Amino acid sequence: MTCFIQPDAHDASSAPIPIHCVLSDQYQAHIDHAAAPHRQWAHRHDFQARAGEVLIFPSQGGEIDQVWVGVDPEHPPVWALAGLPSKLPKGQYVLATQGSKGWPEHFRSLATIGFGLGAYRFDRYKQQPASSVQLVLEDQDPQELMALVEASHLARDIVNTPTNDMGPEALANTARAIAETHGADCQVIVGDELERSFPAIHAVGRASAEPPRLITFKWGRQDAPALALVGKGVVFDSGGLSIKPASGMAVMKKDLGGAAHVLALAQVIMTLGLDVNLRVYIPAVENAIAGNAYRPSDIINTRKGSTVEVGNTDAEGRLVLADALTLACEEGATRIIDFATLTGAARVALGEDLPPIYGRDQAATREIQALSFELDDPLWPMPLFEGYRSLIQPPHADLSNTGGTPMAGSITAALFLDHFVAPEVDWFHLDIYAWNLSDRPGRPIGGEAQGLRAMWAWLKARYGD
Repeated sequence: MTCFIQPDAHDASSAPIPIHCVLSDQYQAHIDHAAAPHRQWAHRHDFQARAGEVLIFPSQGGEIDQVWVGVDPEHPPVWALAGLPSKLPKGQYVLATQGSKGWPEHFRSLATIGFGLGAYRFDRYKQQPASSVQLVLEDQDPQELMALVEASHLARDIVNTPTNDMGPEALANTARAIAETHGADCQVIVGDELERSFPAIHAVGRASAEPPRLITFKWGRQDAPALALVGKGVVFDSGGLSIKPASGMAVMKKDLGGAAHVLALAQVIMTLGLDVNLRVYIPAVENAIAGNAYRPSDIINTRKGSTVEVGNTDAEGRLVLADALTLACEEGATRIIDFATLTGAARVALGEDLPPIYGRDQAATREIQALSFELDDPLWPMPLFEGYRSLIQPPHADLSNTGGTPMAGSITAALFLDHFVAPEVDWFHLDIYAWNLSDRPGRPIGGEAQGLRAMWAWLKARYGD
């Protein structure tokens, strides 16, 4: 990546500029130990080591001598450097490792990832000023850091691309390109071919001018542990005949966020060579309106054989995931992780930055939660509460795609998906938002990767050496 550079590749004619960490709760000690010119410069610029505060020190020759960055140890370290790619002058920099202003070991990797996230630009349609700042990766694992940042950029790019350029076919082509890069076998089932074997996917996507698809690919040793990633790929969600208001439709290009996350996580797994038998499943559809659109009160079939009464055509994501989850189980997955921008109820409960995670193994779910907070990629466990299962059991079909009450919408959606996962499978469901509503350092308005780093770290601990 252009924002990172490995030690043996940096400009040998000059040393990289050190970036020093100044912890806000140790600010005075840092000042006391600094050279007199540095103390004077810091006082003159009223540097107080606030979180994200940056102070650039010039050399006698007018170059940059060093950089101080304020870090609040109570704030997430992943964002400590996120503002630097747009604040620093062109050059090569390195995190200081020596002296009182070296970076704490547990901050280094997280801060480096934040630097990479801060370097992100979505410039496909509008020229953006590219960052000319590079961070030299010393004393760190460059391959893993770069893979995680590249994956986050990939997820953001897919979500940010509008549907006229990221419809079902384009999403399938994106998946195929990723698969082929890593020697994976990619297959795509298109249009009316889905009707018999994947009827729920076909029902949701048939009204679009662009036919629905089921995208799958396989990678890894056949006798390795069978891991399936399933991602909701609704490239645009009008709500169908239960049409959304204009305000609700404004960012619905992001409804393929689950697919974006699955492709990004798969890319990390393949790039870093995790020893798993990886299967990826993405139902790619547009939830559109036409004369052949599925209707509220329709009863549709699923691949599993269960019937579903449609309470609301705007609850389409769980329908397309149902067929994909069924196939993943049929093909032998022992563990399934699905990502989906599934419910507004999850946002009402936990907001934009804290996606819920559901899992059958409660101990593992709590383990993922703890890891996610360590990595500043937070996830919050929610219950698969059996008492609410009756809310999705209507009188004339096996299931309803909506609950019988406006309450507990994220839970009833998760229970719906649970029905289509074989009982013996270790299953996790992430109800993500995949979007930033406002501009923050490292988190620009638009598409966002959520839970990606946390799930990679957990998978690495489970399957790694």
